[in-house]
Amino acid sequence: MLATLLSKVFLPLSLAIIMLGMGMTLVPGDFTRVVKYPKAILIGLTNQLIFLPAIGFLLAVAFDLEVTMAVGIMILAVSPGGPTSNLITQVCRGNIALSVTLTAIASFVSILTIPFVLSFALDYFGSDTGVAIKLPILETILQIMVITVIPVSIGMLLRSYRPNFAARMENPMRIASTVIFVVIFIAVIAANFSLLGVAMKQVGIVTLVLNLGTMGLGYLSARLLKLDFKSAISITIESGIQNGTLAFVIATTILNNIEMGIPTGAYSIWMFLTGGVLMWRLGKRTGDVPLDPQK
Repeated sequence: MLATLLSKVFLPLSLAIIMLGMGMTLVPGDFTRVVKYPKAILIGLTNQLIFLPAIGFLLAVAFDLEVTMAVGIMILAVSPGGPTSNLITQVCRGNIALSVTLTAIASFVSILTIPFVLSFALDYFGSDTGVAIKLPILETILQIMVITVIPVSIGMLLRSYRPNFAARMENPMRIASTVIFVVIFIAVIAANFSLLGVAMKQVGIVTLVLNLGTMGLGYLSARLLKLDFKSAISITIESGIQNGTLAFVIATTILNNIEMGIPTGAYSIWMFLTGGVLMWRLGKRTGDVPLDPQK
């Protein structure tokens, strides 16, 4: 009951409120700059849609995971970044427009990539489920619209028509975002407490390596390809913060196997911890190097 209430009501509502606050910090120029100079988007999507599943697959093979755990890792690895990544990016003072754009694009593209990659994983690791993987496309699109696009758009309209109000609300909304993050973290632990011991024992190390590896690769690729620091923060977070809710739905509802959701439980703990550390360290920054639009 708690898990259902968390995933169906509290989490989406909280994230929608956070996205509203983010929208009040954005102007249309933030998005036109991202579209005009797409290098950051290409780097971010490459990390999310190619490197993340590849690293997940290699770890599943290297650690010789049994079938359900291996497929569970792949479910997690092909799930797009969730709106929680936008929350963390905001508090870390990253490139919010880039983060929101990557979340939206990856969520739509994953409608195609998830069935393909998971079908391969089920076949490779020898699962006999015989399940045809299909995403609830309309439901996924509506979720993206309701949680991300609509609240951000309303926030941007408020900033456009009530700029003084938006400016006054920036710090309170940042503080509220941090508080909501902590509450969500505690709620996730409470809702999945019975699975956490099993999850950490079976795939704790694997999921930690996956989280640190993908975030590290995201940051290194962004900096090596000369993106500005704020964009590198966004890509780092988008590479390592996954849509755990969607991963649980795929495992438990589409594949009808709760054990395949165990890696997501373990990974959720690590990603909230690493996300929290980034928020603590980077949220203190009072200034940034000016953004070079050519990067």
